[in-house]
Amino acid sequence: MSRFSVVVPAHRVQGYLRECLDSVLAQSFADVELIVVDDASPDACPAIAGEYAERDPRVQLLRLAARSGPGAARNSGADRATGEHLLFLDGDDLLLPGALEALDAALAERGEPDVLLFAHERVDWWEQVRPGGDRLTGDPLAHTPAAWNRLFRRAFWHERKLAFSEGPYEDVVPVHTATLRAGDRVAVLDRSCVRWRERRGGSFSTTPGRQHFAAVERYEELLGALDPADRARLLPHAAAHLVAVLDDPGRIGAADRRDFFREAARVYRTYAPASAGEPRSPEEKALAAASYAAYAGLREAGSRRVRVARELRQRKKKLRARAMRAVYRADLHRSLDPHLAVYGAYWNRGVSCNPAAIHAKARELAPHIRGVWVVSSRNKHKVPAGVEYVIEGSRRYWEAMARATYLVNNSSFPGGFTKRPGQVYLQTHHGTPLKTMGLDQRRYPAGTHGISFQKVLDHTDQWDLSLSSNPHSTEVWERVYPSTAYRPLEAGYPRNDVYFTTGDEEITRIRTQLGVGDGRTVLLYAPTHRDYQKGFQPRLDLARFAERLGPSYVVLVRAHYFYGAAAVLDRHPQLVDVTGHARVEDLCLAADALVTDYSSLMFDYACLDRPIVTYAPDWQAYRLARGTYFDVLSGRPGETPGATATTEDALVDLFRDGTWDSPESAALRSAFRTRFCPYDDGGAAERVVRELFRPVLDRA
Repeated sequence: MSRFSVVVPAHRVQGYLRECLDSVLAQSFADVELIVVDDASPDACPAIAGEYAERDPRVQLLRLAARSGPGAARNSGADRATGEHLLFLDGDDLLLPGALEALDAALAERGEPDVLLFAHERVDWWEQVRPGGDRLTGDPLAHTPAAWNRLFRRAFWHERKLAFSEGPYEDVVPVHTATLRAGDRVAVLDRSCVRWRERRGGSFSTTPGRQHFAAVERYEELLGALDPADRARLLPHAAAHLVAVLDDPGRIGAADRRDFFREAARVYRTYAPASAGEPRSPEEKALAAASYAAYAGLREAGSRRVRVARELRQRKKKLRARAMRAVYRADLHRSLDPHLAVYGAYWNRGVSCNPAAIHAKARELAPHIRGVWVVSSRNKHKVPAGVEYVIEGSRRYWEAMARATYLVNNSSFPGGFTKRPGQVYLQTHHGTPLKTMGLDQRRYPAGTHGISFQKVLDHTDQWDLSLSSNPHSTEVWERVYPSTAYRPLEAGYPRNDVYFTTGDEEITRIRTQLGVGDGRTVLLYAPTHRDYQKGFQPRLDLARFAERLGPSYVVLVRAHYFYGAAAVLDRHPQLVDVTGHARVEDLCLAADALVTDYSSLMFDYACLDRPIVTYAPDWQAYRLARGTYFDVLSGRPGETPGATATTEDALVDLFRDGTWDSPESAALRSAFRTRFCPYDDGGAAERVVRELFRPVLDRA
């Protein structure tokens, strides 16, 4: 008997079915049977499912003779299932990585409940992912009534004779009935396990029409079968769901809205208990009064409030911006402050990277220079104690930008400031370019996301110094950021100084703080982002990877900062999520080897002269989508930093057979280090500070 039976009804989802099935079969928790129910699909769904069934014994294909609908298809799959728990997944949805392992652990921790609810994500046709919106506290009846966001104990499902209804909204009756019948044996896992797909067209949820009146019929059927106590408990949630259907223009067209409301109100008034008291919400009040005018007025008032509030916010923002610009223009006539430097990094995300190392060294060598950081309001908590900062767009920000003599950034300053004569702007950049940058990106429009290249050039014309970490960078920057306004500063990267100045005792302390100071081999897995991918989706089953390496290894996982502060990993004793760690330099110091793909971190890590493993399963896709300046998989000295792999099996083998730290890998690393780290020696920050603040230091 398998732990889980995953039932997937399939009808006209040929474009999504492979990805759906792969998401189940690639789970780190493998004790699963996958039952694909071909609901007489006229496309390639049965052939695809048959192909999977032939090559994986965990997959079964159940074919229905005639189109029966998703409810009947799920029922057929549930009858065939033998697993302990049932999970229903639509053929165009995905089971998120690590979901089954998390569900297994939650079931064990919560005493094998009859029903286990979990969170979900939504993804639209632009591949934009957002939270599902369910609040996992309070009455579980408030959870979206769907088959795919909960587990059912199979014995409980059959004992209670649960089944999906025929026709639309087939999951309303069984999921609510299961929740009510399970009582205190309902549990909740606060983790997204399924990614539900919003289709652009052709799906039931995006096709308006009177078929959606079935939602009213389902609740009428369900409420009529309940006892008074359960009916009173369910009614507010039924009302909320029906109003949500009514409010969705993708379901109820304008011509049908009044009729749908009347039907929903009829059901509500029929089953509302006399002892229930006043309805809880304005929507319920409208249903209780059977007043479509009251409901329409409520919606109009709500939209009017939203519109007015939005207009007021926009007006206030424009007035404030106008006032700030006026004050800024006045400040531009004041003299520059020769002892003021303004710093920024990563689009105002905090104190980090090369600007942070320069700021720290300036406080040491030029303490009379006042350093002020620009941060966004949501990132101000990241500023260390004792470091002065201003909030982007604030009065103090514009004053600092108008009067500072020195400007230091690794990206750009917000708001479109005016560069003044006498101001010195150092552009530090934030990595050695492997992927195309600047004007070279014009050849790869899929990754530009609306970049204005004229604005790129306007920004470049403001620079006085362009920091370079190696000759390759100098050559690229000159071509992709063409301007006579700046000159290259070939001094190395200040952020890399720590790799030459940190002793063994400090490294031991860092490892201990990270919880890896126990003699195990520490790998830092740090992939970069893809312009063609939303969210952190590693091309590697990290839990399985750690398991296959064995207990002598531990893997620090660092997702790109574009994806938030956490990687949302499977729970595993050999995995540590360090995405939110403040200093990537500490992570590099703690690691015995770096595993990455196309991240510029490889160039920094080379300073440590420790093994670098390139894991690039989508190299061709990445090169075609973004473009690169050389081939990290070529094996040529100076291009490839060490051992390489393009599959998970090959990556594991590198560590098992010692290739990751072989003499051949060391030779490649040495050539790579020679090419890309010629200026890094622990003194880059001092060289930059002495060059940038030379006039002040010469007078000191």
